[in-house]
Amino acid sequence: MRLIYSCFFYLITPLLLLKLWRRGKQAPAYRQRIGERFGFAEKTSETAPLWVHAVSVGEVVAITPVLKQLLVCYPELPILVTTSTPTGADRVAKLFKDFPQLWHQYCPYDQPGAVSRFLTRQRPLGLLIVETELWPNMLAKCAARGIPVMLANGRMSEKSAAGYAKVSVLSKPMLRQISLLVAQYKIDGDRFTQLGLPAENLLISGSIKFDLEIDAKIPAKVQLLREQIGARPVLILGSSHESEEYGVLEQMAALWQSQPNLLLIIVPRHPERFKAVAELAGNYSSQVLKRSESAPNKTCQIYIGDTMGELGMLYAVADVAIVGGSFISVGGQNPIEPASVATAVLMGPEQYNFSVICPALEAAGGMRSVADYAALQVQLQALFAAPERITAMSNSAKAHVESQRGATQILLHSIERVLLATLEKNTAH
Repeated sequence: MRLIYSCFFYLITPLLLLKLWRRGKQAPAYRQRIGERFGFAEKTSETAPLWVHAVSVGEVVAITPVLKQLLVCYPELPILVTTSTPTGADRVAKLFKDFPQLWHQYCPYDQPGAVSRFLTRQRPLGLLIVETELWPNMLAKCAARGIPVMLANGRMSEKSAAGYAKVSVLSKPMLRQISLLVAQYKIDGDRFTQLGLPAENLLISGSIKFDLEIDAKIPAKVQLLREQIGARPVLILGSSHESEEYGVLEQMAALWQSQPNLLLIIVPRHPERFKAVAELAGNYSSQVLKRSESAPNKTCQIYIGDTMGELGMLYAVADVAIVGGSFISVGGQNPIEPASVATAVLMGPEQYNFSVICPALEAAGGMRSVADYAALQVQLQALFAAPERITAMSNSAKAHVESQRGATQILLHSIERVLLATLEKNTAH
């Protein structure tokens, strides 16, 4: 079956290149370093590196505390981080600019030749995959070379489990090739073992996203922005996807009637949509400013967060956060980001990416779920009419995040154990 899968992957190579070229119209970085995606990348370390694959920004941010601890504890260990997106690459460059022993490449496509070229050049000590980015050839080629595969912060929604079960001829061998899978919660672990993961290779840690690092520069930036905005309520729509901006903007006329000073901040999930979202916002207000061009002022009604790496800071500025990806069928973006900076959280009905985290955060009083945009407006009207409710939600959100920290240390010790065992095995040979 893997042979058929591989042949299919080779057949769609022209489509992959076309997709890169098209995305490159709005995000030129997609047209750069294309060779790396086919395994043509220079080896930059004589010592076998730890290969870490984090598909995009969210995964890079989640694994950062683990990697920084590894870099401090093992300064001789080179780390190669691969991502699939330029935004992920940019975040790696910013977060690890002070660590020369860590570098970035784009992940090779899951073609046998591309993966083999990559492994031959880099000869990694081990592979650490963040969350559930599983590829048949990647895992099979690592297994054939004796490279241990670890999966960090593993999650498996009911929907994803059903999908993997349909292709069990591919998924079962993959899961059997994983040396260590550190799942977020028991329900995730149960689904992995039901799909074929050996139970002895499973560990439950909680989510490492609760151990999110807060940049020390954020408080000063938040204070400055708050001074520029003035003493007025702030609502943010963070990590929004197409159609979600429209859905929220349609509610703003009624909100501005009751809260004329309300500022709406919109931070689209994908940078290539910044311009289109700004144009859309212009249909709803003449007072629209872009973060890349101007600081907010006291008359601005809509502020577009069109810069990279500032979502956490903009969440901290807001009183209430609407977390994107939750009104369309992508399962919701990360509610821990606003909760960690004491911002009240609202989410739509699509939450399957955080099927354990969202109910727990809601039960703790830090989040509310809404069925649709009309229900969203009802909640927003109620919250902004009673600021003490926002304060209570914000405090509860922050307290819940603090109570859930600790998964990073569990994961770190597990990685150390696997890597040390691999080093001993390699030395013996």
